Amino acid sequence: MILPRRIYDLGLSHKAVSVYCYLANCADKNGECFPSVRRIAEDLSVDKSTVFRAFNELEKHDLLERFPRYHAQGGRRSSSYRIKGEITPTGNRGDMNV
Repeated sequence: MILPRRIYDLGLSHKAVSVYCYLANCADKNGECFPSVRRIAEDLSVDKSTVFRAFNELEKHDLLERFPRYHAQGGRRSSSYRIKGEITPTGNRGDMNV
């Protein structure tokens, strides 16, 4: 997935950008995915608390929505995530809209 350079102009921490890129890479065509926080932390070599801080930062900038998921028996599962903002080409190479 190619992300717009503008993601770096939002003032996000580099770890929030990393988490955003990770989720964007996992996301389906609707921008949804559900990796566990543990998996994200392990794959990015950061602590789980860092992932949660990145989630909060992305939500604050309206780039991410989180939805809790539950097993049929009622136990928690990994949350579902939706990357907000459609990433589409505008016609110029490397110039994309969010």
